[in-house]
Amino acid sequence: MINWAKQRLLVVAPHPDDELLGCGGLINLVKRSGGQVFVLFVTVGDTRDYSQAGHSTGSEREREIADVVKHFDLDGHHVALPGSDYHLRLDHLPRQRLIDLLERDSPLSISEVRPSVVLLPEISSYNQDHKAVAHAGITALRPGPRSDRHQPSVVLMYEEVADGWSGESISPRNFHVGIEQADMDQKIEGLRLYTSQWRSHPHTRSEEALRALAAVRGVQCGHELAEAFNCLRFTA
Repeated sequence: MINWAKQRLLVVAPHPDDELLGCGGLINLVKRSGGQVFVLFVTVGDTRDYSQAGHSTGSEREREIADVVKHFDLDGHHVALPGSDYHLRLDHLPRQRLIDLLERDSPLSISEVRPSVVLLPEISSYNQDHKAVAHAGITALRPGPRSDRHQPSVVLMYEEVADGWSGESISPRNFHVGIEQADMDQKIEGLRLYTSQWRSHPHTRSEEALRALAAVRGVQCGHELAEAFNCLRFTA
């Protein structure tokens, strides 16, 4: 059993809203328990999409980040690589640059935050930015002596509804966190603050889809609601 009140979470989000889609319930659980949560947004920029507007801008999404940070009272956040030169182009960056960014070259790097728990995106995602960040994160968190560099006790990969659409094997969901209805409600309210990204059912970023996934993950572990992860490390 993890005492969430004593944890420092570092959530690595390829884009704004990924952190809530994957672990918004856990974020709220940790904050209301008295723990700390930091979110490192890797990139944000202008995006063409299939919304009514047909696009969202980087500045619009940065304003949404500010609202979400206030909503959850996050202990720190940082956008590492803003701008359209990086957004949806992380797979074109040398992987070493992303590794260095996560390991020690950003204000919310692993070496700066010294988190007890790190959450990365699912590696089997169809999204090129997610895959690039996941691969870099695994390397940045590689095993090694604690005397050399900080080693979080827990490393998890969070899931999103659409992650199965990749043509790859899905990592096992071997770590479940039971959440309360209040955590789920806060997750949904937080996601609604990402106005440019929120969608109606049957989109994978709809309230119905997210609540349904939480219910399924809940019954898989004996809870009403839960979020599920692929656990890469759990050190007692």
